[in-house]
Amino acid sequence: MRHITALALSLVCCAILADRSTFADEPSAGKQVEQKFAYPANPRHSMGYLLYLPASYRAAEQQKFPLLVFLHGSGERGNRLSLVKRHGPPKIAEEQPDFPFIVVSPQLTLENRFFDPAALAALLDQVEKTYRVDSDRIYVTGLSMGGWATWKLAAYQPERFAAVAPICGWTDTREAVKFKRLPVWAIHGDDDGGVPFMETEQMVDAIRGIGGNVKFTILSNAPHDVWTSTYAMPEFYEWLLRHRKSSLAAKAE
Repeated sequence: MRHITALALSLVCCAILADRSTFADEPSAGKQVEQKFAYPANPRHSMGYLLYLPASYRAAEQQKFPLLVFLHGSGERGNRLSLVKRHGPPKIAEEQPDFPFIVVSPQLTLENRFFDPAALAALLDQVEKTYRVDSDRIYVTGLSMGGWATWKLAAYQPERFAAVAPICGWTDTREAVKFKRLPVWAIHGDDDGGVPFMETEQMVDAIRGIGGNVKFTILSNAPHDVWTSTYAMPEFYEWLLRHRKSSLAAKAE
């Protein structure tokens, strides 16, 4: 009987270790770590992602933190999450342990051409259940292909976000109605050779046409890469944090 008990305990320990091995590292405050997300509804859209918890996360046991989702461009697709650290919030989180957001930065595999909004939403469900996320302050931003994905994810669940910031992306203007109440900061260079400037301009016009709240920054003579300067601006993050989902609901009443 003792042998059976010992064997059972050994199997349990092995199972725990196997489960922990799905993570490259355990989350720790002030450090960005690699994680894996399994998407049962469509395993093809399972993904690795970077997770960053602010340096004060462990000390402030009762505090909830704003969540910032970052969606990369086509050049960062693959199976090496280090690629995602090239730009934007995950790059900043790597360098600044006092960055005030929980940051989630998923990566597309080479087999998938574009992010799937349903899979991203499921990833956010898991993150919200696992960590102390302030559901009143959830934001999404992305560049180029990730700018497209920012529009798509926000259109898929507009009620989830407090504000969104697509950078040099593109989208379908027929979805403008989804953004009537959602604050948007769209940024694009007018000399973009990768994604035509008019893609953002047309969506901004469509949102404004229905009375939406959209801020549009046009960078004169700027090429496709407007994200480097944008993500380096402290006012970009200050703008995000000024918005809360509860404020949007109050304005709608």
